Amino acid sequence: MRTQDYRDMLLALCPPGQALASAPGSTWRRLLEALAQELARVDARSGRLQAESDPRQALELLEDWERALDLPDACNPAGSTLQERRMAVTQRLTVEGGQSPAYYRDLAARLGYEIALDEYRPFVAGLSRCGDVLCGGHDVRHSWRVTVHGPRVTYFRAGESATGERLLSISAAEDLTCILRRLAPAHTTVVIAYEEV
Repeated sequence: MRTQDYRDMLLALCPPGQALASAPGSTWRRLLEALAQELARVDARSGRLQAESDPRQALELLEDWERALDLPDACNPAGSTLQERRMAVTQRLTVEGGQSPAYYRDLAARLGYEIALDEYRPFVAGLSRCGDVLCGGHDVRHSWRVTVHGPRVTYFRAGESATGERLLSISAAEDLTCILRRLAPAHTTVVIAYEEV
């Protein structure tokens, strides 16, 4: 609401009579106008607080979001761009967990990477066919490879980026590597391969 709206509401609440003169320029009216300005300011700030409750739009409360979610951490270092910080908070809040290849592909896509997953299987006589890859013994069942197709490219976007940030940021998949190793099942070994596009 505007300052005039609050002023009119405050004037309407005043009892009629000469004790509280509401004529333009009177001391009482100037006091109500000052109170109306503050009420309008608080009203505008409450609208911003609604936007701040969504970490994808947070600016003033982003540090509080990060503190509550124990960010930055080893996988999401400090000094990232505003977009990357918001993405890390959103990812931490929305990740559900899983162990399927689709889960890891979705996780990488949320971070801005395209990946391919290969699960190794040993060559077993009677089950494997001619032309299958010879990978090793039975312990290769506990290894899987993630191929990262190029770096993450983050463009400066009005409304999402902060003043002073680069117009273009190209990031190696260090954050993805850290997160994959942290979330991989404990009995497995993740082999990460990087592929230039």
